Amino acid sequence: MTLHSLSLQLYSVRNAMDIDPAGTIDRVAEIGLTQVEASYKGLTTYPELLPAIRRNGLISPTMTSPLLDVDHAQVFELAAELGAHTVVETFVPEEHWRTEEDVLSIARRLNIAAERAAAHNLRVGYHNHWWELETTLGEQSAMDLLIANLAPEVVLEIDAYWVAVSGTDVLDFLGRYRDRVRFLHLKDGPISRNNAEQRPAGTGSMPLTEILATVPQIEAGVIEFDEYNGDVFEAIAESFAFLSPKVGA
Repeated sequence: MTLHSLSLQLYSVRNAMDIDPAGTIDRVAEIGLTQVEASYKGLTTYPELLPAIRRNGLISPTMTSPLLDVDHAQVFELAAELGAHTVVETFVPEEHWRTEEDVLSIARRLNIAAERAAAHNLRVGYHNHWWELETTLGEQSAMDLLIANLAPEVVLEIDAYWVAVSGTDVLDFLGRYRDRVRFLHLKDGPISRNNAEQRPAGTGSMPLTEILATVPQIEAGVIEFDEYNGDVFEAIAESFAFLSPKVGA
């Protein structure tokens, strides 16, 4: 059981970036990380961010961005400048998953984005929260319905923690969709919606070793903290130390 690479979702250090974007990237690199997951918002908010990523020799194979109702050309041009190969839609609010028509509309717009991304040699992905799995439409979850209607070229970035928070068996879910999952957001904690309770990888209730064994083909595991009650850089370093031995060929 191995990971091909480890990354850090820069949302985890957004508070530090508000004060010193370039210095924040320096600290991330000092931990030993060689990859980050930058966002369109972060890159356009902090002009210092992309130069700092390059100066530290980091790469960002994935970039997160809204994709449903945006100027795709601007997003994909920035992704290409960053050197990303996949742009991930990470947040469609809970109220947009209430009906089958809602979900089919999301799938249709992601498929359109994927077609446009291909012209830039990019892929499109979708990242879940808990509500897509918690919402039931007929005999399946809204997430199941979405995946069934996504074009094959749309990949999944699964947040395993939010799958567990929804009450879904995370190992079963990943097993069913292992052929679509290309990235995993990895975090730990008591499996709670309270973000402040999130813990460094290996110190909570998530079966991370079993999760990684279920989807050994993923391209990257992405460390993330939505919030952390303490020094987030120490928590990132602890997660990195726990997960690094699982990175290999």
